[in-house]
Amino acid sequence: MDRIIRCLTSDGGIMAAAIDSTYLVATAQQIHKTSAVATAALGRLLTGTSIMGSMLKKENATVTLKINGKGPLGSVVAVADSKGNCRGYVDHPEVELPLKANGKLDVGGAVGNNGILGVIRDYGEGRPYIGQVEIQSGEIAEDITNYYAVSEQIPTVCALGVLIDKKDIRRILAGGMLIQVLPGANPEDIDRLEKNVQDLEPVTSMLAKGMGIEEMCRTALHGFEMEILDEFPVSYVCNCSLERVERAISTLPAEEILSLAGEDGTAEVKCQYCGHAYPLTEQDLNRIAAQKTKK
Repeated sequence: MDRIIRCLTSDGGIMAAAIDSTYLVATAQQIHKTSAVATAALGRLLTGTSIMGSMLKKENATVTLKINGKGPLGSVVAVADSKGNCRGYVDHPEVELPLKANGKLDVGGAVGNNGILGVIRDYGEGRPYIGQVEIQSGEIAEDITNYYAVSEQIPTVCALGVLIDKKDIRRILAGGMLIQVLPGANPEDIDRLEKNVQDLEPVTSMLAKGMGIEEMCRTALHGFEMEILDEFPVSYVCNCSLERVERAISTLPAEEILSLAGEDGTAEVKCQYCGHAYPLTEQDLNRIAAQKTKK
């Protein structure tokens, strides 16, 4: 089972979070039938969003990340709750690209770098907080780092990794880290952290060596006293329901609602996050359209 932890240095100056998201990403790959490069892109975004979700301070809050750099993947979207449970999708999961010269998947080329990374935090208290920044590379981790620097002015290091077996893309290793310098951190500690980060191995390399997420945090915070703030399991979780589907359909004009019907008068709507199919009868569509007309 995947886990996430959040840690804090004893003086409260630096926060580090780490996640093993292997099963979460593998579940997304199975649901969406993603290619290798699409799995890597979606997996990185799911992993980063899961960490950001775990940092929310309200029980029913959610965070949504959407990145579209006008690359062949189209939009890549992930949503996480305050426990780090996450779901997501990519517009074009079938996209394949040649490997880069170094033999790695071309996530940046698949996502593109001519667009926006949007972040929506919804605390269920009215208008959500919305922030956005221009995409830097499309590699996801760099773009999340830039988001914190530009939109929230928080010095942040984000490292995300999805390792995919070249012979069998169902064999996946995935994880991530997010480290932030908090107000009050002294310059000497910042210098030490910068050196640690420079020496830090890629996340998937550490996981492949058998390092746990606690050891990953201790490595990033070498030389600091560290305590674990919280820890919990994370999974790929979708909260779709027939009620939510009908509510979404009701936002369409009445004539469009009725046009969803096939030759037999029925329609089937699939959740874009988990693929669950919801059948709607002719009576269902007429009812939803009629309610729309009454409004």
